[in-house]
Amino acid sequence: MDRRSFIAGGGASTIAFAARPAFAQDAYPSHPITIINAFPPGGVNDLVTRPLATALEGVLKQPVVVETKAGAAGAVGAQVGATAKPDGYTLLSHNNGISGYAEVDRLFGRQPKTTREDFIGLARLVADPCAVLVNDQQPYKTLKELVDDVKAKPDAIVYSSGGLYGASHLPVALLEKSVGGLKMRHLPTNGGGPAITACLGNNAQLTCQTVSATIQHIKSGKLRALATFGAQRSKVLPDVPTLKELGYNAEYYLWVGIFTPKGTPATVVTLLNSAINKAANSDQFKAVVAGLGQDPGYLDAAAFTKFWEADGKIADELVRSIGKQS
Repeated sequence: MDRRSFIAGGGASTIAFAARPAFAQDAYPSHPITIINAFPPGGVNDLVTRPLATALEGVLKQPVVVETKAGAAGAVGAQVGATAKPDGYTLLSHNNGISGYAEVDRLFGRQPKTTREDFIGLARLVADPCAVLVNDQQPYKTLKELVDDVKAKPDAIVYSSGGLYGASHLPVALLEKSVGGLKMRHLPTNGGGPAITACLGNNAQLTCQTVSATIQHIKSGKLRALATFGAQRSKVLPDVPTLKELGYNAEYYLWVGIFTPKGTPATVVTLLNSAINKAANSDQFKAVVAGLGQDPGYLDAAAFTKFWEADGKIADELVRSIGKQS
């Protein structure tokens, strides 16, 4: 072999060698994926995200790890998700609370840390109606009994939520707005699970949480459901009236969505959309959701994007109705 052949051959080898890593980098997914769960264990986000991750592993053929980043009613996890590298390897599981963060910052005259524009919605997994719940130490058997007592004794009732302006604070604001004249004290916690625990322990007397996250406590008698926020009665709570049945124009669902940071390549987004669609419609995932007492609420990326735009406007209105709290 002469020198020119050696150089030419060496150059070709170098080009081929350089091309291989570039090709490997384009293969998605080539290593484990993390889903940031913005809320503590025990809440609906945790209950739904973990079985989805398991189902996704079978579709993507890669480990899918759920990592909890709770705090500030989900705002901590949202910021982690928004600032993650937009490469499809860090996703975010969040709920209604993500819709109102920017409005909260504007309410206090702050530059928004995260906005809805920071994310690409991949899918809505579930949409679970909330329920008005009191613990077993309270005398109330109907919503009217509760409302009458609260109006007669303002600030006597403490309600717990998953955090200021969060997904389980907003339905209480909607209830207060719909009923009118209610004045209760707020005990914010750092997630739906802790808010339920606070009500079970009578640190709070009332909470508005999802049916699926509380059904075991309702069935055991530890919590009593006075009404639900659904359009129809819950299949697992057929004896509990809806707020609309009781004459109040209030409908509210705590939904769980999966997001990726803006800037994620379109090819990766398309692949994730398809993978999540398969995982969320698998018998494996649907069985878990049904076991939680959930009604189907899945929306694909296109439908979820449209839904989220409308739902975000409602969240902004409720944040403004709550006003400044600290």
